[in-house]
Amino acid sequence: MSSTVKKKAYEAELLRLQTELVKVQEWVRQEGVRLVVLFEGRDAAGKGGTIKRVTQYLNPRVARIVALPKPSDRERGQWYFQRYVEQLPAAGEIVLFDRSWYNRAGVERVMGFCTDDEYERFLRQCPVFERQLLEDGVLLRKYWFSVSDDEQERRFRDRAEDPLRRWKLSPMDLESISRWEDYSRAKDQMMLHTDLPESPWHEVDSDDKRRARLNMIAHLLSTLSYSEVPEPKIEIPARPKSEGYVRIPRDPDQRVPDITAKL
Repeated sequence: MSSTVKKKAYEAELLRLQTELVKVQEWVRQEGVRLVVLFEGRDAAGKGGTIKRVTQYLNPRVARIVALPKPSDRERGQWYFQRYVEQLPAAGEIVLFDRSWYNRAGVERVMGFCTDDEYERFLRQCPVFERQLLEDGVLLRKYWFSVSDDEQERRFRDRAEDPLRRWKLSPMDLESISRWEDYSRAKDQMMLHTDLPESPWHEVDSDDKRRARLNMIAHLLSTLSYSEVPEPKIEIPARPKSEGYVRIPRDPDQRVPDITAKL
């Protein structure tokens, strides 16, 4: 395998796959499908970048990204899955979870944010919860983005030196370096209990971001029995002749300054 996909080839294939995703969107909307895609993996594994490419050309009214913050005091007093249930799609919608209910099996377990009883209850209830979703007709796809320890550390260092991406690097991310094996054990247990025949995990090798994005999107498309929805013919109407409208003068100070002359 070559070190990376050439940029030109990557961009061409990505555009082809994104064109298919638009077809999926229209199929979802036309047929009233409910599609849920989970993106899980270690910090800096490339989940966010892949989600960005998946949704780049999709209608945000159809395809919605869910990235929940830590639970509020009220949410901590609810059934664990409750706040995720509230984010599930209605008919004709796609929801992409940038981390999901599997937080309990990962960061909460490793960092001690849940009790042993809460963790064990999650492992028992999660398969039941997902089977209920499937029985109700929800399409569920689960992706785990796998990144090596060396590549994760390199990405952390890149973020630390990049003022545009430094905000992505949290104290929790840095803590994950020293807890690498703890996260590995937690992931193994999670897979053992929740890799169901009807709701399997799909692992994405994400050391190469370009390959990861193309492979994940191509795989998602391959799992959906979608069909192309005929598009109505669009005709741009002729602009009517002016009837004497005169634009009201505006205060020049209200205009956004044009800085491009300096470029």
